[in-house]
Amino acid sequence: MKDNLNYGIIGNCRSAALISKKGSLDWCCLPEFDSSSVFAKILDEKIGGHFGFIVDESYQVTQFYLNQTAILVTRFSNGLDTFEVHDFMPRHHKSNTKYQSPPEMVRYIKYISGKPTFKVDYQPKLEYAIGVTDTYVKDEFIVSLTHSEKFDTLFMYSNLDLQQIVNSEPILLTSDAFFLLGYNEKVFKPTVENMYLEHQRTKVYWLNWIDKTPKYNLYNEEILRSAVTLKLLSYDKTGAVLAAATTSLPETIGEVRNWDYRFCWIRDASMVIKVLSQLGHRSAAQRYLQFIIDLIPDKDEKLQIMYGINKEKQLTEISLDHLSGYQNSKPVRIGNAAYMQKQNDIYGILMDVINQQFEKFTVDIEKTEELWTITKGIVWVVEKHWHEPDKGIWEFRTEDRHFTFSKVLCWVAVDRAIKVAEKLDKFRKINRWKLLEAEIKNDILRQAWNDDVKAFTQSYGSKYLDASVLLMENYGFIEAKDPKYISTVLAIEKELSFDGLMYRYKNEDDFGLPSSSFTICTFWFINSLYKIGEQRKAKKMFDQLLTYSNHLGLFSEDIDFKTKRLLGNFPQAYSHLALIETAINLSEITEEERVKHTMA
Repeated sequence: MKDNLNYGIIGNCRSAALISKKGSLDWCCLPEFDSSSVFAKILDEKIGGHFGFIVDESYQVTQFYLNQTAILVTRFSNGLDTFEVHDFMPRHHKSNTKYQSPPEMVRYIKYISGKPTFKVDYQPKLEYAIGVTDTYVKDEFIVSLTHSEKFDTLFMYSNLDLQQIVNSEPILLTSDAFFLLGYNEKVFKPTVENMYLEHQRTKVYWLNWIDKTPKYNLYNEEILRSAVTLKLLSYDKTGAVLAAATTSLPETIGEVRNWDYRFCWIRDASMVIKVLSQLGHRSAAQRYLQFIIDLIPDKDEKLQIMYGINKEKQLTEISLDHLSGYQNSKPVRIGNAAYMQKQNDIYGILMDVINQQFEKFTVDIEKTEELWTITKGIVWVVEKHWHEPDKGIWEFRTEDRHFTFSKVLCWVAVDRAIKVAEKLDKFRKINRWKLLEAEIKNDILRQAWNDDVKAFTQSYGSKYLDASVLLMENYGFIEAKDPKYISTVLAIEKELSFDGLMYRYKNEDDFGLPSSSFTICTFWFINSLYKIGEQRKAKKMFDQLLTYSNHLGLFSEDIDFKTKRLLGNFPQAYSHLALIETAINLSEITEEERVKHTMA
């Protein structure tokens, strides 16, 4: 099997963890998504830290999600002797609107048959493994702590012998057991019964969440798994949505395109919320819009392209040089300097979500007034700055350009603002806004089209193609049947397609020529094929792309063109939101769901 990001993700909308196909916990940050890691083997095989199980060679290991949940099951069996590790982060209702989501994870060991024996390989390394982590056995728990960079602790509880665990001695399993890893010391000592109850409550939470998601005739399992993954990347406390659960997984092995994605990009998050809203998950949209409302207290304040999940505005980027990086791909970065960039497309993507909320859901008066204020502010910013160059969707770190995608999304911002104004009977500004909308559109049609290439290009005056331009149709800027759009799709296919995958672009950027496929771009292209009438070709390409996921149906940011291995941060919100959009386009809602939604 190809070397791959064969990990499952668990989480509780407060933090997340990655567990390998062999059941090793190789990435986890506590108490929150963007906290320092307590296990980081994924970023350094030797010193990163992990928590796994050692069994003899007679055991086969398989892994799957418990049906329609985010509970990950790793099954160890040699035919006679079998046990399962059920990994989850507790999440369940505390009241109608509140959830129990403690900063901890449970590894529930389910005894199945025979006399299974294993050793525990418990190697926590706190604070990104910067210094020494010492582990001690106490009366009721195992505690790991570090003083090296700053003081931090991790507590582990189990009903198994604690000394045997730390010494990695053989353990004979005769009944269910558990490991509870927590940021805080427990007030009451956990028991197997407690952990079984947490397992069942968490299971019920996910079953109920998935039950609210429409069912589709085709690709239903893929849509549900992607929806759960997007939910796992959402942060309940503030409404933020993360781009991915990891930092510094490289876009290309051995190169330096390694970034921290544990932040909320306005673009990525808005796209995620639009998809989750389409699937009927209104509360995620409400929390995210509140996140935006909280970020813009001043009417003339510009949006940053990204924020910390707790609304931090400074995301200073530093390198952790003591870590070797994923498969020796340095540097390992925390923080992200891109927060200082100017990207004009974010206003259109955000306005698209705001407009969707008014179209799809009832919005209370107070929030309506706040969103109308934001709408007016967005148009004001766009009016002042749409004609200026920026860094673009791909965050070029060198000179600014007049990127076509940014211009189109400036048009989207004004177009959606007009729609919101019409819904709210606010006609005072509409005529001026319509003039602005027409001015931006005419500018794009005149300057982004290249007659030699027969396509809308990456930026004004450029000959280079860019997959983001495919979204012109998706956002309603141009009709799918327009000859110029069809010509653009075909030109992009010829220039950027390679062996069933797509480049973002092929011109040099700050780090040279791109050498891996950006997964969302392939989904965009499949959607474009479908829209211009190439349905059979689109479905065939989509079915092939789905085979490049890992063993659990999860995608990272990138795919290697030749080997088809997953690359980049994982799991990637971009990839899964685009998978859902594409699958919905290629499928239809079931008749049962159609009736249910009609009656709702």
